[in-house]
Amino acid sequence: MTIIEAQQIIDRWINTTGIRYFNELTNTAILMEEVGEVARIMARKYGEQSFKKSDEQVDLADEMADVLFVLMCLANQTGINLEEALAKNLEKKTIRDADRHQNNEKLNP
Repeated sequence: MTIIEAQQIIDRWINTTGIRYFNELTNTAILMEEVGEVARIMARKYGEQSFKKSDEQVDLADEMADVLFVLMCLANQTGINLEEALAKNLEKKTIRDADRHQNNEKLNP
């Protein structure tokens, strides 16, 4: 599915199963909670922290999907087409960083 299709699917889900969108501020707080859950898994799986018994059944893919879901809710609420926004953002980065990373001694010792 495309990003815009995903936004449309989420919009239909929210307006039927979910009844209505939470307000933008609530969804922003929920987004931060979901990003925190991804960070928690990353710190334990790839960082120095260890898993607790209650963390053993975590699903990184599912938590990342939660982040994407809430981000798409916010995009829908604020009238942002994430597909267009991502394309513009990649174009900006491509122009801005054309030589930046090639000339970064930290990346190319």
